[in-house]
Amino acid sequence: MTLDEYFGIAATVTLGSHRFEPDEIKAFARKYDPQIFHVDEEAAKASLLGGLCASGWHTASTWMKYNLKTPKRPGLVWDGPGPEPEFGPSPGFRNLKWLKPVFAGETVTFTRTGLAHRPLASRPGWRLLTILCEAFDSTGDKVIEFESSVLVKAG
Repeated sequence: MTLDEYFGIAATVTLGSHRFEPDEIKAFARKYDPQIFHVDEEAAKASLLGGLCASGWHTASTWMKYNLKTPKRPGLVWDGPGPEPEFGPSPGFRNLKWLKPVFAGETVTFTRTGLAHRPLASRPGWRLLTILCEAFDSTGDKVIEFESSVLVKAG
């Protein structure tokens, strides 16, 4: 098995689906993003967005929750040379786009697609894996996307 196969380069993995309930939306927003269209259903109706919707940070955080539940592609068994690659921390993300509001009651499906990986000259034995992170509502419209990087210990 190659590292491209293991990392799922050009392969999309469905991580799971989540229904964003009003109480959950408001609780997250009160704690982390208390804008009116995230915390007050009546005021949200009169807002630019027209209804209670999840914070973009809530959507991104939920993507991470589902990503961590699916650390590698389902059914994948490492049979490459050396020890199985070990996933480490993320040095960051880029190109975050909140493309469409996630309204209360909406079910969102989260995905991950491997884009590329490269060795790190500053950390021998480690690679930088870049993945495309996306989520789609029940109509198939994309609601969020960003590229995330992950450090991976891999010979």
